[in-house]
Amino acid sequence: MAGPDQATALLEQAALATVRRRAGLLPLPAPAELPEPAAWDPRPELPDAAARRLTVLLAGRSVGPANLAELLPQWLAEARSRGYRPPAALVPGLLEAARARNEVRADAVALAGPLGRWLAERNPQWRFVLRTTAAESPTDADRIWQDGLFAERVTHLTRLRRRDPAAALALLSGSWARERAEDRLLFLDALQEGLSLADEPFLEAALDDRSKSVRATAAELLAGLPASALGRRMAGRALAAVELAPDGSRLLVTPPGEVTAAMRRDGVAPDSPTGRGEQAWRLGEVLAATPLDTWTETFDLTPAQLLALPAADAADGGTLWREELHEAWARAAVRQRDTGWARVLLGPPPRADRPVRGAGAPSPWGSPRPEAGGLRPGGPSRLLAVLPPAERAGWTAAFLRSHGLGDAFQLLGACATPWTPPLSTAVVAALERAAASGAYPWSHSGVLGLTERSLAPATAPAVAALAADAAPDTAWAETFDRLARTLRFRAAMLAELAGPAAPG
Repeated sequence: MAGPDQATALLEQAALATVRRRAGLLPLPAPAELPEPAAWDPRPELPDAAARRLTVLLAGRSVGPANLAELLPQWLAEARSRGYRPPAALVPGLLEAARARNEVRADAVALAGPLGRWLAERNPQWRFVLRTTAAESPTDADRIWQDGLFAERVTHLTRLRRRDPAAALALLSGSWARERAEDRLLFLDALQEGLSLADEPFLEAALDDRSKSVRATAAELLAGLPASALGRRMAGRALAAVELAPDGSRLLVTPPGEVTAAMRRDGVAPDSPTGRGEQAWRLGEVLAATPLDTWTETFDLTPAQLLALPAADAADGGTLWREELHEAWARAAVRQRDTGWARVLLGPPPRADRPVRGAGAPSPWGSPRPEAGGLRPGGPSRLLAVLPPAERAGWTAAFLRSHGLGDAFQLLGACATPWTPPLSTAVVAALERAAASGAYPWSHSGVLGLTERSLAPATAPAVAALAADAAPDTAWAETFDRLARTLRFRAAMLAELAGPAAPG
């Protein structure tokens, strides 16, 4: 007998032996006492169509549109917000998804509800459910903080901070001295949620922490509190470095001469880690941590008037400091969440009548310009995030109309999802122009990925029309067709979950 046949015969014998063995197995005897059933879940069950959709999403099977794994978080968040419970048969799949993906864990576990918790008590691989949901009672919350994994403790602290900032600060203060430096750093970062002057004593103490990173983070947080003592200390240094000329025509700059011990305690590193000049570095660090009201109140000028002033070196009038001042003010606006300053620094929405930039055009942020506050690349998106969501979307839509998709990725990422209809329309139009310009879809892969997740589903017909108009069998035809199908998929899955929000 030839080799392959011998191998086949061996495998057939093994299969038969396996079947015989399994057929001979007897069920385990039933336990003497059955466990208590899972607690009653009063939430209404998912509509049938939504349950079928969940089955598809959990299986990750391709049904035409793009990455189903990227759509699962949106489905889970929507189903959770509507207070549904899943069919019991789908709960194990939900728990498996939660085990594999941290970003969906909170929504998946909440959706799994009491049955998920009941199953987790019997499967060690799902023990995380008990730690994720146990924060409902003080006893369980304490157990998570004392015995949980690090990621679980961070999650617990962050959630508690959102719900009760004072309780979260008290929890962290209680174990602070026992935490490792790397853990203290991330725990401290959680205080960004609900940051207030009530946190100042704790953060001031953290300025003397033995960890350099912890000290720097504490200084960063205090810089976001304009009324803090650190803010007052920085304001004194800033006003010693920047003054208004007697005739009010310009700002005169005298950069800090050295980084003193007090400045180091307040978060100013002695050496520039960025390659920038030492004077520019010291000036920027001080100004970025200075309360913005310092400038408007001291010089009696509005932010727009201050931005319009030239800035020269006080000693010789030669060195121009305008870019450094504007960038430092932009950092301060982001730290202090100051919408007024952010709006002025960002400038008005780009005009729609400007020539549209084609693919590969130079970045509008590549060089300083007055209307952008002389910001470096990435600055606009950080300032944009300070503005209200509707204003963010409007500014970005105007940017897309005037500049196209180039440099739009970070701006779009700063916008709330799903995108507003005007922003969605601007994105579709920008995609159409990119296709007409001869650019390749993969040149805009980042924007396209965001678009699949964030574009308003109502724009599916417009995208389908682009697919129909595109030359057959081209990359853009395939891209538009895929995007249209993804949008229809998202529209269908949201419609299945639509309706009056369920109680609970």
